Amino acid sequence: MQLDKLRSIEEINKKIARGEVVVLTAEEVVKLAKEEGIREVSKKVDVVTTGTFAPMCSSGAFINFGHTMPPMRMEKIKLAGVEVYGGLAAVDGYIGATQESEFDKTFGGGHVIEMLIRGENLLLEAYGKGTDCYPGKYFRGYINKDMINDFFLFNPRNAYQNYAAATNSSDRTLYTYMGKLLPNYGNVNYSTSGELSPLLKDPKMLTIGIGTRIFLGGAVGYVAWYGTQFRTQVKESEYGVPLVPARTLALIGDAKKMDSKFVKGAYFKNYGVTLFVGVGVPIPILNEEIAYYVSLSNEELHTEIKDYSKLERPTVGVVSYAQLKSGKVEINGKDVRTTSLSSLEKAREIAHTLKKWILAGNFFLTNPSAMLDEERTLKNLSKVEQIVSHLENEKVEYVMGVLNPKDKLNKHKECVNCGACVSVCNYEALYWEKDKVKFDESKCVYCMLCTDTCPIGLKLPDEKSETKFEMPY
Repeated sequence: MQLDKLRSIEEINKKIARGEVVVLTAEEVVKLAKEEGIREVSKKVDVVTTGTFAPMCSSGAFINFGHTMPPMRMEKIKLAGVEVYGGLAAVDGYIGATQESEFDKTFGGGHVIEMLIRGENLLLEAYGKGTDCYPGKYFRGYINKDMINDFFLFNPRNAYQNYAAATNSSDRTLYTYMGKLLPNYGNVNYSTSGELSPLLKDPKMLTIGIGTRIFLGGAVGYVAWYGTQFRTQVKESEYGVPLVPARTLALIGDAKKMDSKFVKGAYFKNYGVTLFVGVGVPIPILNEEIAYYVSLSNEELHTEIKDYSKLERPTVGVVSYAQLKSGKVEINGKDVRTTSLSSLEKAREIAHTLKKWILAGNFFLTNPSAMLDEERTLKNLSKVEQIVSHLENEKVEYVMGVLNPKDKLNKHKECVNCGACVSVCNYEALYWEKDKVKFDESKCVYCMLCTDTCPIGLKLPDEKSETKFEMPY
C-alpha cells in the first residue's frame, strides 16, 4: 500500500479557517469512490465524517454535586432513585448507564443522564457517617445540571469496531442486549452503522488517538484512552477490516453542553438499562491508505452472525452490511429478517452535523497526543482454582479469601514521608530532615500521641524505631 502523504492536520485546519476545506460524510465518500475511484477521493477530499448512535452500555458520568451545609462526605448517593457510586471524594460520584433504579428495573442510570442533560430537576439523596470535617449525615433535595459544579460523560468503552450480529437457534425466545431474539432463527439483530461507523472507516487507527476531537452527544468530546476490551489480534476480511468486535474508544465530554437528542436512556426487556450515545469522528485523508479505507462500502464491510442460544456463541454465517441492511439474510437455506438496533438515521444526522461544524469553521481537527497502536488481546477471567495453581509460594488461604487481605497489605507498608505524625510530636522525636520524616528515638518519651496518625498504617513509634517498644500495659 502506497503511503504518500497527501496533507497534514495543520494544512486541513488552515483550509477550515479559510473556508476551503472539502468535507464529505462517510456515505458521500463511498458514492464518490464508486463514481470516480479512490485516487480521486484522495485528491479531492480533506475530511470524512462518520457517525454512530447505538446502545453503549459502558457509559456513565462523573458528577460533582457541590458542598452542602453542613458539609458532608457523601458515601451512599441516589439520584432519582438510582445509585451513584460515591467512593471518589466527598461530593463526587459516578453514575453508570446500566445501574438500575431500586424502585423500577426499567429505569436507571442511562435515563438519569439523559434527564440531567435535558435540564430536569432530579431528587438527590445522600448519606454520610459524619466526621469532624464533614459532620453532615443526610441531604435530600432536587438538583439540576445548572446547580452542580461538574457533569461530564466518561465512557470507558464506546464506538465498538464492528460487532457480531445476533440470532437464536433454540426453541425459546431470548431477551438479550441485542434485543429480542426469536426462536428457530426467527430474526437477526445487528448494531453497527456499517459504512458510517467511525472505526470501520479507520480500521487501523491511523488517524484516531488520544486527544482526537470528536462529536459526542451533540457537543465536542475527545478520545481519552483505549476503550476497554480493545483488541487488535482478530480475524480480518480480504479488505483488511476486522470481521469481529475489535477496537474500542474511551470517550470524554462535557455533558452540560450535550443535547439529549443524542444521549438517550434505554431499557432492553429482561436484560436491563443502557444508554444510546451519539458519536461522530472526523477522519482526515492524510494518505492514500486512509482514502482506501474510508471508501469501503457496505458491500465490502462484513460481520459474523452469532448464535446467542449457545454459551460459546458459534458463528452461523458471515454477511455484509449491505445484506443486513437489505432486511433479510439466509441461514441454513431460510430467509431470516434482519434489523439494526443502532439508528442509521441518527448516525447519518451525526455525520452531517459534524460536516456542518467543520465547514462553518466551528470545529478544527486535532493531532493525537499518542496513537492507540498497542497490540492487544482479550482475556477471559480465570477461575480462582486456576490462579491457585500458579501461586506456589502464596498462601492458598489468602487466595481463597480465608485470611484478611490487610495481612498481605501490611507486609508492604512503608513511610511515604507525608509528615502527618510530625506536628503531633511535642518532643521533636519525629522531625523533618531534607523533606523526609526522621525519628530520634533518644527524644521519644513514648507518649503515644503519634500512634494513630499514620495514614499508611505504620505502628508509631515502633516502626520508626530500630528497637521495638513494648507498651507498658
